[in-house]
Amino acid sequence: MRVLLDENLPISLAAELVGHQVTTVSGQGWQGIKNGELLRRAQGTFEVMVTMDRNLEFQQTLSSLNLCIVLALATSNRMADLRPIVPAILQAIETAWPG
Repeated sequence: MRVLLDENLPISLAAELVGHQVTTVSGQGWQGIKNGELLRRAQGTFEVMVTMDRNLEFQQTLSSLNLCIVLALATSNRMADLRPIVPAILQAIETAWPG
């Protein structure tokens, strides 16, 4: 799948998401773009966006998007905290539905 990593996640997480085409928000030149515009841009290019933004679902109408959102539930955005949940992130990417 084509996966976009939100800017609140480390770039090094991309290497852990084996089997997917992973790009970062900064790699797209989209850093600093507000969530609504970011989601609109992402849905035309990516199938999944991985984020740690727990408020995203309350700030945006996700059900209208043609984009799957995967929420990385770790205690911080350090790789030491993210690495244990990589299998769950990969499973969520594989089974995610838009919205």
